[in-house]
Amino acid sequence: MENKFFVDSEYLSPQALAKKHLLENDPSSRLDHMKYMKGMEEINSDVCSKVIAAMDLYDYSKYTAKDVKAALDHEKCSVDDLKALLSPAAMPFLEEMAQKARLITSRHFGNTVYLFTPLYISNYCENYCVYCGFNCYNHINRMKLSQEQIESEMKVIADSGMEEILILTGESRSKSDIEYIGNACKLARKYFRMIGLEIYPVNTDEYRYLHECGADYVTVFQETYDRDKYETLHLLGHKRIWPYRFDAQERALMGGMRGVVFSALLGLSDFRKDALATALHLYYLQRKYPHAEMSLSCPRLRPIINNDKINSLDVHEKQLCQIICAYRIFLPFAGITVSSRESAEFRNGIVKIAATKISAGVSTGIGDHESKYKGKNSDKNQGDEQFEIDDSRSLDKMYVDISGEGLQPVLNDYIYL
Repeated sequence: MENKFFVDSEYLSPQALAKKHLLENDPSSRLDHMKYMKGMEEINSDVCSKVIAAMDLYDYSKYTAKDVKAALDHEKCSVDDLKALLSPAAMPFLEEMAQKARLITSRHFGNTVYLFTPLYISNYCENYCVYCGFNCYNHINRMKLSQEQIESEMKVIADSGMEEILILTGESRSKSDIEYIGNACKLARKYFRMIGLEIYPVNTDEYRYLHECGADYVTVFQETYDRDKYETLHLLGHKRIWPYRFDAQERALMGGMRGVVFSALLGLSDFRKDALATALHLYYLQRKYPHAEMSLSCPRLRPIINNDKINSLDVHEKQLCQIICAYRIFLPFAGITVSSRESAEFRNGIVKIAATKISAGVSTGIGDHESKYKGKNSDKNQGDEQFEIDDSRSLDKMYVDISGEGLQPVLNDYIYL
């Protein structure tokens, strides 16, 4: 696939080009990424300090095969066991980890695999994140769906049989305000039994409003828990503020959301430390909000422009499998999602071990479901994708493939009374 996400001075004003250059080369020109901006709610949670303290002290080189064997022998996985299972010393024990993860998954989830699809309703963004296709300096086709277009897209998706949808936007309050997203949730309630949101972080009262509009859960990618690395990757916009993003899941729960999803984008920084922090973020919030449904997503960095500015750490499939198995052993009740960033072969295998949820019929573009689902050529304006996907199977194909693996595809198990 041709990479459409590029920056070219031809498309930037001299002022914009100068600002971009300054942000990239002069750290003093950037906002303090640890200081809240005006209007951002501070909840003063104790969860952040616990997670960061554990991550900062994590020296995975000290763990040995003996530590990994002990972790696998324990009936209950401790935080220190998790650290051993995420360490390089655990790689030779991947088969044993997979076997244990498979037993735990079967015990708590049976043989079910949940299916959902994402719907991007806008790709306008006000952030400069150097690794993202939507970032404000990338010359892409920008689009915001009208309410009529959103409903049309939802009808196409619902007609395919899908019952759970994840609504996504670029991070732009001016183009995708809370009322706009809330109206999309109200439309979605007409067609779907489960509604998730992956939008810019908001305050507690705004999460409460979106929940009242029909949203069930919220997904937030912390991207990386490494605060220093985060600062070099997020150069402009509200997303630059690390602690406000960290507390997003807790604000969502305070606002009444039924569930929250956590994730780091593996490869942006030290993936072992990011995996530990992600698991602990969920772990400490689960203890604080035991009624909530909590899940993990496990994306790897996809091919993008500006890799030279990221110095990404490659995460191989075996390492991703190790992380997912460690998550399952440490967090038996947590849902684990593996997205279409991964290959069909990998996803077919990991759902038999530890993953409980996968996407199907995926498009990361804007307004193109009719052409992709029904094979119709469209002359309508369409917005560009955020990243390239690897597994493009339809819902029908995914359903058949999962069933062929001896698993039970589930479209929804929640009933509103």
